[in-house]
Amino acid sequence: MITYRKASLNDIASMQALIQPEVDSGIILARSNDEIATNIRSYMLAYEGDKLVGFCALHVHSPALAEIRSLIVREEYRSHNIGSEIVRKCLEEAKNLGLKQVLALTYKQSFFEKLGFTEIPKESLPDHKIWADCIKCKHFPVCNEISLIKNI
Repeated sequence: MITYRKASLNDIASMQALIQPEVDSGIILARSNDEIATNIRSYMLAYEGDKLVGFCALHVHSPALAEIRSLIVREEYRSHNIGSEIVRKCLEEAKNLGLKQVLALTYKQSFFEKLGFTEIPKESLPDHKIWADCIKCKHFPVCNEISLIKNI
């Protein structure tokens, strides 16, 4: 049975181990242990027993806008709706916080579209997103990720 919960500082090592292959391939942006610790309250985790099987962060950019980022599900658990459930829980949290929109930058456009996100031009992303995160990416400035947004 899959259980979902907010992250704790004790989860950081497991989170880093799970995400490392996607970081190495350039799919997900690397985050230091300190950066994860600083934002630990942003993370929603999925566990099967004591095994971390997935997580993502709801990163708040402004009083109206947040971002789903660092979404990962262990390969053998994909296609079991775990990623969708993690994102739904983050969207519920965003709504409870009073946010108006949630964005995602992704290579998995159809996944997010099934959850009600719609594509937007990358030029509409907030400048602080580009200069705080995107500039760290090995693909910057030639990004082939798709920008999507969901009104909540």
